[in-house]
Amino acid sequence: MDERARCLHQDAIVVDTHCDTLLRVLGRSFYQQQQKPYRLAERHEEGHIDLPRLREGGVNVQFFAAYIEPIYKPDRALKRAMQIFDAFFSELEANSDSMMLATTVQDIMTAKKQGKVAAVLAIEGGEALEGDLGVLRMFHRLGVRSIGLTWNERNDIADGVGDARSNGGLSAFGAAVIAEMNRLGILVDVSHLSDAGFWDVVEISKHPIIASHSNARAVCNHRRNLTDEQIKALAKNGGVMGMNFAAGFVKEDGQATLDDLLDHIDHIVQLVGPYHVGLGSDFDGISATPDGLGNVSAMPLITEGLVKRGYSDEHIRLILGENYLRVLREVWG
Repeated sequence: MDERARCLHQDAIVVDTHCDTLLRVLGRSFYQQQQKPYRLAERHEEGHIDLPRLREGGVNVQFFAAYIEPIYKPDRALKRAMQIFDAFFSELEANSDSMMLATTVQDIMTAKKQGKVAAVLAIEGGEALEGDLGVLRMFHRLGVRSIGLTWNERNDIADGVGDARSNGGLSAFGAAVIAEMNRLGILVDVSHLSDAGFWDVVEISKHPIIASHSNARAVCNHRRNLTDEQIKALAKNGGVMGMNFAAGFVKEDGQATLDDLLDHIDHIVQLVGPYHVGLGSDFDGISATPDGLGNVSAMPLITEGLVKRGYSDEHIRLILGENYLRVLREVWG
């Protein structure tokens, strides 16, 4: 590996704003039941993320999503979220020497200094709130610092991309959720949200928003990716979008490479500059990755690829994590 890229990646703050690894800890991958337990301390042949491979990949900040599967919606969503939180905190306790909960930027800096992974607790699917702002406030007390408003379906907050045919955006409850998330200091995540919902959020949110795991639709025409107009609006809002490693979101035929992923970064940088793009792998929630990015240990190859494409050290640091740190400082306080 190029020495400049190696040193740069090692020194930078590397942030990944989405993975579904907690499902594996609970005993099932995103797609099926597992045959054996999955502990973060152990290196695994299957899956994309564990602590040994996070260290190899130089990832300093990992967002762990509590993904609420459709079978638990709507009446068991809150209980399922609590089960996932329990798995998350059990792993934190078991691996206190190598990972720690991060609810502030100072926590992230402390973890970096101590050589630990800063673990951020997130939710993917606002069904977990079960229509109650009190639950949202309790989630914040538990350490939740980012919430994806929808998955693909409609819920009582908004329409997901799978229900976009209705052209529905935020409900009245959804607008109240955004306001309360702003007040509490929880990131508003628009990945999976319908286009109409996206525009409602941009209008309502007083804080920068994120699209934790979404690419550029102009490069790969998939509904899960953002249009150029959405990217411009997100940039004007001060937000950041994390590049998703799902092969089908990177290239329409699904035959994606690292260079194809870098093409998305190039497009966004050319459109709005280098201040609004980051990484949001979607590891352990995707069935196929770009060639060369088979798991989190391959993260340094992104830095090497950016070096080869002529990006400055300053801009590479922004993309790897400093853009997200800027947003976290503003939203988390």
